[in-house]
Amino acid sequence: MDRKIPKDVLLKEKRKRWIKYGTIILSSIVLIAVIISLLRDSISLKNIQLSSVDKGTIEVTVSASGKVMPAFEETVIAPIESRIMKVHKRAGDSVDVGTPLLQLDLQSIETDYRKMLDELQMRQYRIEQQRIKNSSTLSDMEMQLKVNDMQIDKMAVEVVNEKYLDSIGAGTTDKVREVEISYNVAKLEQEQAHKKFENDRKVADAELRVQELELEIFRKTLAETKRILEDAQIRSPRKAILTYINNQVGARVGQGTEVAILSDLSQFRIDGEIADSYGDRISVGSKAVVRIGSDELTGVVSNVTPLSKNGVIQFTVQLDDPDNQRLRSGLRTDVYVMNAVKEDVLRIDNGPYYSGQGTYELFVLNGGTLEKRKVQLGESNYQYVEVISGLEPGDRVVVSDMSRYRDKNKLKVSQ
Repeated sequence: MDRKIPKDVLLKEKRKRWIKYGTIILSSIVLIAVIISLLRDSISLKNIQLSSVDKGTIEVTVSASGKVMPAFEETVIAPIESRIMKVHKRAGDSVDVGTPLLQLDLQSIETDYRKMLDELQMRQYRIEQQRIKNSSTLSDMEMQLKVNDMQIDKMAVEVVNEKYLDSIGAGTTDKVREVEISYNVAKLEQEQAHKKFENDRKVADAELRVQELELEIFRKTLAETKRILEDAQIRSPRKAILTYINNQVGARVGQGTEVAILSDLSQFRIDGEIADSYGDRISVGSKAVVRIGSDELTGVVSNVTPLSKNGVIQFTVQLDDPDNQRLRSGLRTDVYVMNAVKEDVLRIDNGPYYSGQGTYELFVLNGGTLEKRKVQLGESNYQYVEVISGLEPGDRVVVSDMSRYRDKNKLKVSQ
């Protein structure tokens, strides 16, 4: 016959089970903590990158950001204010010299050009008319002067005759004097007429030259209008790739507005930017290294903007290999510009640990242990960092990211 188990026995058994389960759970937590602690205090050599301290040369560089740009790029602008009537090409198309790109509404400027052609002809007629008029007037004046000269010659003969008559008693002294006065007055009037003739001819020549000069100025204005009209056809000025075009048919474009961009995508340059605080370290002719992924391209700084814009100075790098296959327009790159050379200095490999000159805490391999050590680092380039103090030649230093171990002073090393 079954007996009922007392309550105190049941409670005792239940308490034993809870103690057993609690002990197992607590032991598991302690074991996991110990394992995590052991893992935290050790690291595999496979997971870190070591650099040996050596002596050598550092070509000191400053780092900047760069962007791959076509070596040649030309912007096509609208020479007049007009409206886009038709788009002939699309972005990405290859174009030759003279290829139509856009068609603008040219009715207004074509009308103005035809009016100017008519005005040019009218100005030419006016000059020819003025030339004929001047020639006729001056010819009449010249003929009148010849007639006057003949009359003066006649008066000179009369003076001689009157004097002869007076000498033989057939004339009078008053008559001789009267004839001489008339003769002298006629000579003075003729001299005045000659001067007037010369002045009138000079004035006529000056007026004609002024009109001819105005005509020449008008011809230049007409030629400029013709050039604008031809440019308004919006044709490609060279063989290139069309990288941008305003394809909004019906849209109005102002004079000087960018309507297309042509690029030579066979060769490239690098447009770099750097904080203006480093502007004194970049100059035209400085050597530069451009990193695209794992590839490195060399070149020289060919241009530096003299002014800072938003705290940034822009510069251009001319590449030694401008048609490298890794270059793509718009690709972002890292640019390192050399500004000094330091020889026979301690150095280690550059890495994510380095962010500029100063004091660092780096892990140094000592047997089977990594020990944290204070190290003074100096200038750098994209390959090496200068060691000022804290390390000796032959030391092996961790140059990979160790930020997760910043609170550790020692780490065990496992293979």
